[in-house]
Amino acid sequence: MIEFDDVKERLAMMREGLAEMCGYLDIANRRVILEELEECAARPDFWNDANAAKEVIGKTNAQRAFVKPFDELMRLIEDGEVMLELAAAEDEGDQRQQALAELVLMFDRADVMMSKLRLQSLLGGKLDACNAFLTLHSGAGGTESCDWADMLFRMYRMYCEDNGFEIEVLDSQPGEEAGLKSVTFLVTGPYAYGYLKAERGVHRLVRISPFDANKRRHTSFSSLDVVAELTDEIEVEIKDEDLRIDTYRSGGAGGQHVNKTDSAVRLTHLETGIVVAVQSERSQHKNKSKAMSMLKAKLYEYYEDKKRKEMERFYGEKGEIAWGSQIRSYVFQPYTMVKDHRTDEQTSNVQGVMDGRIQPFIEAYLRQNALKAH
Repeated sequence: MIEFDDVKERLAMMREGLAEMCGYLDIANRRVILEELEECAARPDFWNDANAAKEVIGKTNAQRAFVKPFDELMRLIEDGEVMLELAAAEDEGDQRQQALAELVLMFDRADVMMSKLRLQSLLGGKLDACNAFLTLHSGAGGTESCDWADMLFRMYRMYCEDNGFEIEVLDSQPGEEAGLKSVTFLVTGPYAYGYLKAERGVHRLVRISPFDANKRRHTSFSSLDVVAELTDEIEVEIKDEDLRIDTYRSGGAGGQHVNKTDSAVRLTHLETGIVVAVQSERSQHKNKSKAMSMLKAKLYEYYEDKKRKEMERFYGEKGEIAWGSQIRSYVFQPYTMVKDHRTDEQTSNVQGVMDGRIQPFIEAYLRQNALKAH
């Protein structure tokens, strides 16, 4: 039996929590900024500068990611207050219990939304609101590791689908027998980088190999690099003499037209040795533009890390793609467990994780970082 006073107390606590959240999320100021951005987007000449327009849209989505769910929570609580008054007018019995049960479900939904907003409040980094470039590389383990990279790619695709992010594959190198040697993809959506930066590092798999006729247990490794897609506000200088541009015929999907032209672009930054490649478009010009955007993102991370003398955050933390440098282990046999070695967050639901349910690991990482910052 659901007690009326318990539901009433829960509503009061939620109202108090929302009022507190309004303050530390600075909702009033975000609302003003959002209105200004929306006014800018409504101007007739808004699309005259496509790059500037794209930047405004990104900023609008970043503010809306806070204001919209907050307003939804406000409406939920207001609806809850009305429903509670109606429930109070009912006599004790089935109808009142049904009304209280509906309120409990509504408050459960509100709790999930509040939890997500609290987590989002931890994303205050300079680049957290940006889109993200992700690159998966297979490591030690040959075909096994190529298959593991492919499995991780599927995991991130499913995570993005479940969380409203969009994916665009920019470059893909298939394994010799199966899977992927590497894949680079752009994840777009509010705070994509803020969340996915938690996944940067080496991921280790332990399982009975489907490629081993003797059914022996194998350990495989794949690494994930995550860098933010920079806005035009952040400038990164790339000298012509430091840049080598190679064009080649695109491979993979795309039909005969793609393979007949040298549309794929590879950029090498000679000073740092950073290499990026894009072959997602049929146009060489578009591929070069995307490659430059990704190179700037990687160079920004590189120089920022160098400045802070924390090179391990970009390359060193990733380390050698082998035993001892992993951030997370995925054990399929002889038992099932996924464990993050930075936060000790773990679960036995391996299939759920491989189906993209990695949010608990991301949340644990963000909360740990927030505690370290304080």
